[in-house]
Amino acid sequence: MKRFALVALVAFALGGCATTTPYGNFIQPSVTADQQQLAGDAAKQLVALWPPAKTQFELQQPTPDEFGAALVSNLRAAGYAVLEYALERTSSADNAAPDQTAGEPLAVAPPTTAALALRYVLDHDAGSGLYRLTLLVGSQSITRPYLEQNRTLIPAGYWARKE
Repeated sequence: MKRFALVALVAFALGGCATTTPYGNFIQPSVTADQQQLAGDAAKQLVALWPPAKTQFELQQPTPDEFGAALVSNLRAAGYAVLEYALERTSSADNAAPDQTAGEPLAVAPPTTAALALRYVLDHDAGSGLYRLTLLVGSQSITRPYLEQNRTLIPAGYWARKE
């Protein structure tokens, strides 16, 4: 029985390593947090770390939420080139290229410049009232906690950078 428990524990631990990390906005739509303020703060920090007009970001996730749309807008306003996320679509017979059969993926030309991969995680701990914003840029990440007071989010600490 001990041996089975040990094997099960190792299997669960290794299974956790194999799963992919979810990215995106995990704040419930009913929460009244000002996500545009968070996107502005995130863009300011990115400007401090990566120079605009010399840096290109490629989003690695869809941005259908309020924070994602505001982040893209703020980054472009700051002078960044932003490649938005595009799912790999399959072509139909109507729009297939002459040398392409139906059902094959569309061939997309690779970008001519090296863009930094950009992902984000925005989540909330209802018990403590803390929000956490993590931006993953290439192989680095920056994170900052926020606290909700009077329906506004204020920084609850400094930006932490992991290289």
